[in-house]
Amino acid sequence: MSKRTTNLSKITGIVLLLSLTLSLIAGGWANSTVHAAGLAITGSGGWNETAYVKWSPESNATGYNVYVKPASSADSQYQQIDSQLIRKYPSYWRADAVGLAAGSYVMKVEAVLSGGSKVSAVTGALSVAAHDRSGFAFSPNSQYGTGSGAYNNNGTLKSGAQVVYITSQNAQTVTLPVKINSSGSTQTAVGLGEILNLRQKGYDTTPLAIRFIGKITASDLSGQLNSSGYLQVKGKSNYAEMNITLEGIGDDAYAYGWGMLLRYVGNVEVRNLGLMLFPDDGVSMDSGNVNVWVHNNDIFYGSAGSDADQVKGDGSTDLKNGSSYITISYNHYWDSGKASLVGLTESSEFFATFHHNWFDHSDSRHPRIRVASVHIYNNFYDGVSKYGVGMTSGGSAFVESNVFRHTKYPMMISLQGTDALGEGTFSGENGGVIKAFNNIVTEADSLIYANSGTGTAAANATSFDAYLASSRTETVPSTYKALVGGTAYNNFDTKVNTGVSAAAVDNVTAVEQNVTAKAGRLSGGDFAWTFNDSVDDASYAVNTALMSAIRAYTTQLVSVGGNSSPATPTPTPSATATPAPTATPVPTATPVPTTTPVPTVAPTSTPAAGEKVHNFTTDGTTSSFFTISGNLSTSKGTVVYNGLTLTQCLKIESATSIKFTTTQASTLTLVFNSEGTKIKVDGTSYPITNGIATVSLGAGAHTITKDTTTNLYYMKVN
Repeated sequence: MSKRTTNLSKITGIVLLLSLTLSLIAGGWANSTVHAAGLAITGSGGWNETAYVKWSPESNATGYNVYVKPASSADSQYQQIDSQLIRKYPSYWRADAVGLAAGSYVMKVEAVLSGGSKVSAVTGALSVAAHDRSGFAFSPNSQYGTGSGAYNNNGTLKSGAQVVYITSQNAQTVTLPVKINSSGSTQTAVGLGEILNLRQKGYDTTPLAIRFIGKITASDLSGQLNSSGYLQVKGKSNYAEMNITLEGIGDDAYAYGWGMLLRYVGNVEVRNLGLMLFPDDGVSMDSGNVNVWVHNNDIFYGSAGSDADQVKGDGSTDLKNGSSYITISYNHYWDSGKASLVGLTESSEFFATFHHNWFDHSDSRHPRIRVASVHIYNNFYDGVSKYGVGMTSGGSAFVESNVFRHTKYPMMISLQGTDALGEGTFSGENGGVIKAFNNIVTEADSLIYANSGTGTAAANATSFDAYLASSRTETVPSTYKALVGGTAYNNFDTKVNTGVSAAAVDNVTAVEQNVTAKAGRLSGGDFAWTFNDSVDDASYAVNTALMSAIRAYTTQLVSVGGNSSPATPTPTPSATATPAPTATPVPTATPVPTTTPVPTVAPTSTPAAGEKVHNFTTDGTTSSFFTISGNLSTSKGTVVYNGLTLTQCLKIESATSIKFTTTQASTLTLVFNSEGTKIKVDGTSYPITNGIATVSLGAGAHTITKDTTTNLYYMKVN
């Protein structure tokens, strides 16, 4: 089975766009357009409600426009995609058309040449599939009936939807008018955080797609995150209508060093993102959420917490405190420590669905359930070192047509069955009941079934891991109860609309292939890694090589935008503007220049243009840029960073100081070992996250001093 590894760093800035058609700007073709062999398409494809094209740079091009249309339509139906969806990489260009209904499409790339003429090339037919909208987030019994956020359930943007593009450079400056009172008055929000804060007032429910491009770090979002390091999407009160989608563009969008906190929201979607080194939780659905859909994300290690069981971060996708009608689907969990907690202090039933997730050598909580009624189907448990589904506190779970490959304990109920007989209890709480049907289980250490028939399973009626049903519609007899707590299975799967039909459940023999092919981001994302099953199946320690690859993660993205002048720009409409007809170009805000290359982390200590790099292993305390005062050490261990093996460090002690002066706004990157949690820069304490501290600096003199005792191996001013 294939598994994926890493490469990436920093992106470029861009603007906001209010998009009032299917997120595609309508545009016609100039009569002078010709087809020429000089413009070479090197790759293209379709995915879920997305198509993309890659091409080699045209030597004489000043910019590019990209168009898309249904394959069967006339050329007059081409629509121009937003310029921000066009990106430059070192050896190629790429454009992604998003917001497409399922079907067959072609994309056209047009190069604008220095003399004003144009050449173009067209892809073959690209097959675009629909996202799988199943589970409780799409149950007709739910409050909003959908978790598609800013999109219609056919994948196109809702009428009047707004689109905001977020990059590493504009996250703090992007603007959007937001309604702030019942009379419809608007305030122009500056920065992504303020956009979300103003929408918290509850007066603006305009569908909003927030599109992330490239690697966005916590430093890029300085001032936009809450005090715990989360981008907070919050409603005014429980289940407030938000109509928001947070999505990555292409295969290389990352939330790096920060997480998402959803609170009091209704109809919110999170998709196509890589989450790395998040604080505590990756996506935290904490308190009063409804109709939330988290899907097709790659979820890696979080930051190490203070508890021994949080070395990989805490919860990857937790939902609790009254959050209901949630679907978690098609996510790829990369060696997560605790994949998902469902429920915390609830006392009444709530609903969640987990389907087609790839639990790739993750450890536990797939999910861990309190009180909730949870449907768990078509997931691939791939070398799970602790347990799969864990049940407590009177909850009920229907576990059907999953594949458990070398999962130590596939299903457990608190204080009974395997939990009572194994290496120690996974929970001291009362139990609940799991109903199991049609799962494939191989290489498990223990799985104790009960059923109402005869034989061994029937004899386990008072202490079991799961009730083994003879059909998916069988009701579990009330005599099968939690050994501790005495609650019976509530048979929710036969009583309520789960948002899943029998036909929507894959044949269990196809689950492994389907999940490994479809879970995670577009094309599996740009990060590749191969786990060693013989070691990683049973290990729940941090995979140090994987962690090093995540910490060294850099981007190949050079710039964002096609660099071709838009056709006849007009003033930006308000957030409540009436959608323009399809044939009319959508107005855009004045763009920020997008041609300046974004520096990437160099693989050696040789600085790129505009960088000042200091490697203590090779340079000691000698520098023409930094004034360094302190003691060196070669006894603090080895740090591997961005291809470098670092063996000497500067001990950060009370007498240590590093001084330098920048002539313009810059980013300071500091690389430490595992000792120490904070560093002071200009007297302000900054967190050290998995050995890295990143600080945004203004022009002027700066000083690095001790906060906690730690050891500095490498630093860079960019």
